[in-house]
Amino acid sequence: MSTVPKQRVSDVDSCPPSAPHELTRSESYFLGVESVLRGLPFAVIDRVVDALWHAYIEDRTVYVFGNGGSAALASHCACDLGKGTVVNGNRRFRVLALTDNVPLMTAWSNDASYEDVFAEQLSTFVDKDDIALAISGSGNSPNVLKALKVAKDAGAFTIGLTGFQGGRMKPLCDLCVIVPSDSMQIIEDLHVCVNHAIFSAVRVRMLNSVVKTSARKKVGVSA
Repeated sequence: MSTVPKQRVSDVDSCPPSAPHELTRSESYFLGVESVLRGLPFAVIDRVVDALWHAYIEDRTVYVFGNGGSAALASHCACDLGKGTVVNGNRRFRVLALTDNVPLMTAWSNDASYEDVFAEQLSTFVDKDDIALAISGSGNSPNVLKALKVAKDAGAFTIGLTGFQGGRMKPLCDLCVIVPSDSMQIIEDLHVCVNHAIFSAVRVRMLNSVVKTSARKKVGVSA
């Protein structure tokens, strides 16, 4: 038998109406992400995909770099493009994250300047028509800017992934994807999304290329 007393009708009638739904802090954050997501420059992102695909076709190298969370994304991006696009033994995507050689980065930081950690690495390897993919939430990181200048001087194609208004990075980039937000956290969230969108599109092209190549080979054999 229940020990909970029954409510009288008068008690129920006197209860105040339910309070309107109030956003939790987490819900408010994600609504902010959604709002910025809708404003992403999708056409520019598609042009980045085209540039990366063109680099793959011409067997060029893509160099990725950034600081802090952007350094982690640079490594992530290189992993996606370098490993995730391997399909049935196809030719590999030539991509290198300049954030992954810790001894070299600390050597340049210690012996020269932290502003040189990416520029000096690029100076060794970058060729004309390679791609320098720079990631900076603010668009103002001195070492990223210096590396972009080195890349441009070498004739490389420069791509930026940034936020706010683009910062000083914007005029140094042939293509610049700007996440339209003043929140560094939301900018970094959507940088990961942009990276995955680019990777997914490149992988689809890779798969289609492999299918077409296989079809041509079968036609050649049957002929």
